[in-house]
Amino acid sequence: MAVITTNDLKNGMTLNLDDGLFNVVEFQHVKPGKGGAFVRTTLKNVRTGSVVDRTFRAGEKVERANIDRRSMQYLYSDGNDYVFMDSETYEQLQVGADVLGDAVHYLVENNSVILGMFGSEIVGTDLPAAVELEVTQTEPGVQGDRVSGATKAATCQTGLLVQVPLFLNPGERIKVDTRTGAYISRV
Repeated sequence: MAVITTNDLKNGMTLNLDDGLFNVVEFQHVKPGKGGAFVRTTLKNVRTGSVVDRTFRAGEKVERANIDRRSMQYLYSDGNDYVFMDSETYEQLQVGADVLGDAVHYLVENNSVILGMFGSEIVGTDLPAAVELEVTQTEPGVQGDRVSGATKAATCQTGLLVQVPLFLNPGERIKVDTRTGAYISRV
């Protein structure tokens, strides 16, 4: 583990503190008129997702966590587990749905995902900005309901519920933003 000072903090950096692993969301160096300088930070717990504000003295030493980012290919789901294959070593890894969180709604077989690993523990998933999903179920558009921007609910192949335009039917493929879960376009 690399030891750094709080003067070297950057957004997105992962710290291994006594309370657990934290990503630096925001930081600010403050030098008041009286007293010593300090660093005010907003940290997000990697495991729980909770956000905390924490203040460090300027120059205080903290431990930086080395997160190994591995490119993995999603193969298939096996019950409540998801099976990934390392793109370099071809080793397979089973990951529980609780570890992946909301990312399970955007996993399509044979797509690539970057898994952030701290030792052997998965601490994050980086998905592509958008994925293509097939609409499996949706109500038909009502004749005469032509209000501009009207939407209806649609269920995708992964179980994700998305608001889509009225003209979409089951079996069509759509592009969905993985950051917001919103419909982008028809494919």
